[in-house]
Amino acid sequence: MKRTLGVCYYPEHWPEDVWASDAKRMVAAGLSWVRIGEFAWSRMEAEPETFDWGWLDRAIEVLGAAGLKIILGTPTATPPRWMLDKYPDMLAVDEQGRPRGFGSRRHYCFSHRGYREESKRITRLMAKRYGSNEYIQAWQTDNEYACHDTTRSYSYAATDGFQNWLAQKYQSSAALNRAWGNVFWSMEYDDFADIGLPNLTVTEPNHPHVLDFYRYSSDMIVEFNREQVTEIRAHSDAPIIHNYMGRETSFDHFKVGADLDIASWDSYPIGFLSDRLEGSPDHKRRFLRQGEPDNQAFHHDLYRAVSNGRWWIMEQQPGPVNWAPYNPAPLPGMARLWAWEAFAHGAETVCYFRWRQAPFAQEQMHAGLLRPDSEDAPALAECLQVAHEIKDLPDVGTSKADVALVFDYESAWAWEAQPQGADFDQFRLAFSAYRACRRAGLNVDILPPDAADLSAYKFTLAPGIMNLSAPLRTALRDVTALIGPRTDTKTEHLSIPTPMGPNVDGLEATVVLTESLPPDVGVPLENGGQFLHWREVLEGNAPVRLRSTDGHAAIMGDNLRYLGGWPDDATWDLILHDMCTEVGLTHHALLDGLRLRDTQTHRFVFNYAPEPLSWNGVEIAPAGVHWEPL
Repeated sequence: MKRTLGVCYYPEHWPEDVWASDAKRMVAAGLSWVRIGEFAWSRMEAEPETFDWGWLDRAIEVLGAAGLKIILGTPTATPPRWMLDKYPDMLAVDEQGRPRGFGSRRHYCFSHRGYREESKRITRLMAKRYGSNEYIQAWQTDNEYACHDTTRSYSYAATDGFQNWLAQKYQSSAALNRAWGNVFWSMEYDDFADIGLPNLTVTEPNHPHVLDFYRYSSDMIVEFNREQVTEIRAHSDAPIIHNYMGRETSFDHFKVGADLDIASWDSYPIGFLSDRLEGSPDHKRRFLRQGEPDNQAFHHDLYRAVSNGRWWIMEQQPGPVNWAPYNPAPLPGMARLWAWEAFAHGAETVCYFRWRQAPFAQEQMHAGLLRPDSEDAPALAECLQVAHEIKDLPDVGTSKADVALVFDYESAWAWEAQPQGADFDQFRLAFSAYRACRRAGLNVDILPPDAADLSAYKFTLAPGIMNLSAPLRTALRDVTALIGPRTDTKTEHLSIPTPMGPNVDGLEATVVLTESLPPDVGVPLENGGQFLHWREVLEGNAPVRLRSTDGHAAIMGDNLRYLGGWPDDATWDLILHDMCTEVGLTHHALLDGLRLRDTQTHRFVFNYAPEPLSWNGVEIAPAGVHWEPL
């Protein structure tokens, strides 16, 4: 399979007489794919059952005849205004009980059965009309599930759906009461119809109640997506994709991905650095115009795992965005670097967002490959450069990694429901381990929580996994692995198990006390580092590999070992250096901003730093990419 480039395009935004020239310029820029349709429901169906497909037929014909392959999106993220007249109760409701109003996008509740039927209907009509069209080479379902905090809706529809979901799961109110520990504070229920949503309570709601609601809300997205996939597959053999977001953990991407052919995600490195990533002011200043050096790579590896290896970038930032607190322009060269980093991690296609910057509405300050006046924007030249370069390195592929990192969405929900510390966040913990691997120049595969075979990896990291699945528990027996903190310390209902965890064969260690720490307090370790945010007191007969300066075990175990805290960066680096030495892996200790990724044939070196850096005698410019044969 060959590497390709694409772009997002909105023919409904532009006069029809520019479509052909736009298509010609796309092809000239080396673009192979164009995504259309995902926000155009009001132009397809301006009134209920009154359709205008003509403009879309013509757009598809113009773009396809120019030589572009089309990704056709279902428009269900932006239902038209008349839909609200038909279903006034379809709006999502926030945790404070306020409806999410019309006037932007994603204003629907995943639990609303009326809207679910409308979603299936428009998807079915599109699939019937375009499923056999030669130019439609892929489909996208909806757009950015969960964007704008829309996974969880506290509506009447969600209440009814949640009650039915609980009834199916527990079968009896007595079983639910036992699982949730509802004898506490007299919270017992006699009937599933009495169970409300876990919001607007006097104090915190019961944690397993919250966790089950999060599970239910995730399942609604899985169902919603599956309904669209079913409609499309009935009429088309083209692959089906969804475009996930960065640092979005409110639904299980693995379960959604099981119904898709290709995973994709929308990569906005500079926006994410400002908007949703922790970091010191100095760190954020250093990478202001480049983005966090490890964030993109983490998501590349995550989404490669979500859909069995096939993945794309559906939206790649080309210039300033409009939605972050601050929106600087990328350092020259970054639009090229980001594309090549995606390709090095196994991406089949990188699509830039968007073709032409819109001069109107909410995203008019969001850059594209063209300016609003249709002149070239800076990223267009970088796109063209990548298009020329992939002719010499055309083949998709990435190497099998030496290190595995287990990531679990349900654990993210669990620690959100019961954080026990304001700074404890599953994504943040897993990302801290991943960043340490990247600083060491290690290739990483991210695995789901039910991974059953770890034998291909030199070692495995499984931080913060609430409750180990049976397959993973078995797989950990015969490999080198580091688990914790918080791994296997709770039941599926967020109770403390007896015997206390972790309960893994071959690891004689028990967490007997936990404490969370404010940001300015750490627990010093004998190696000179410290635990931040979280520390556990461990007991047991397993060998102690590291202690805190107050004498408590910090890491215990032989091949399988438990980490009893949240390491700072220096401690992560020392832990990984020791593990690499044990298993015979090279620990590179890369310069700040330099990152590696191996494909099956080449080693790629990326310079995220604002100054030139050297790798094996080669000077790499800021935003530079270097590759060499393996």
